[in-house]
Amino acid sequence: MNGEKTHTGSCRCGLIGAEARADPFRCSYCHCRDCRKQTGAPVMAFVGFREGDLVWLGQPQTWRAGGVERSFCGHCGSQIGYRDDQLPGEVYLSLGFMDAPERYPPTLHAFEARRLPFLHLADDLPRFAGFSIER
Repeated sequence: MNGEKTHTGSCRCGLIGAEARADPFRCSYCHCRDCRKQTGAPVMAFVGFREGDLVWLGQPQTWRAGGVERSFCGHCGSQIGYRDDQLPGEVYLSLGFMDAPERYPPTLHAFEARRLPFLHLADDLPRFAGFSIER
């Protein structure tokens, strides 16, 4: 991604951070109800890294339900990302957590069938009715 091999992210207050020296394997939009409820936004964007490629600075708080663990900063409340029990070894960081989010343009839409009808993103990206990857 742009020839840079270090990818960093941090919460709003800076108490939680992460660094990866390997490129992400996925950048995507998600239109599912869970992501909307978690973020309060009409759509969420994620950057996927292999768990072994991430080094954490600080310890995020977590909340677990339905086989998914979502993380956030316990001090400022920033959304950090999630892990899915059915996708072991993968960590999906919120695009807003990334220090240079412009480096990670989404490449697909997951749960397009659940996209809010008033939200129109004019792009030619692949759109999946449900999950974009096998689980």
